[in-house]
Amino acid sequence: MKRDQSVFLTKSLFAIIIATLLLSCGNNQKFKTVTIGDQVWMVENLNVDKFRNGDPIPHAQTEEEWQQAGENGQPAWCYYDNDPANGKIYGKLYNWYAVNDWRGLAPEGWRGPSDEDWEKLIKLLGGEEVAGGKLKATDTTYWKSPNVGATNETGFKALPGGGRGSGGSFSHLGYYGGWWSSSESSGSNAWYRLLSYDRGGSGRSNYYYKTYGRSVRCLKD
Repeated sequence: MKRDQSVFLTKSLFAIIIATLLLSCGNNQKFKTVTIGDQVWMVENLNVDKFRNGDPIPHAQTEEEWQQAGENGQPAWCYYDNDPANGKIYGKLYNWYAVNDWRGLAPEGWRGPSDEDWEKLIKLLGGEEVAGGKLKATDTTYWKSPNVGATNETGFKALPGGGRGSGGSFSHLGYYGGWWSSSESSGSNAWYRLLSYDRGGSGRSNYYYKTYGRSVRCLKD
């Protein structure tokens, strides 16, 4: 084999190896985790814009786009106030149709927690009256004062990412954090969990419309 051919093949092989490593890193993204009981949770809200199979999740920025996605039962995501800076702190907001899409919102090896998963976590932490404080980040940089009961003793580091209504309006950043479960409660509603700046407890609700935008926190399979 001529020297030029050898060099070319060596460079080509090196390029293939680098490309493979980069692809592997992209498909096996690492996340910070915390173990609570026998559950392993992400320590940050989900911030992906593609489904597990690689399909893009529609980005609904305008009120019209968000409302239309909900009316059509289609998945959508956004940043709070459409500001990417909020995404770096709070992750993305998703409607429930993204959570329940067959293509998989959660990365490989993860899943969106069911209502039963949330119930198990809350019971382990002493019940709804006190569990919220054990999950909330302790600072008042992101949580509005007084951030009642916050100890973050679990390391869960819950932050108040607010939400988006069916019509596309944003509200409650800094005051509330709401997290979807994968469990529906009716044709138009789904179960979700709420933490508040003025309570140390954890709220559970089944009347939130699937068209709302809420945070997602994933659980290890």
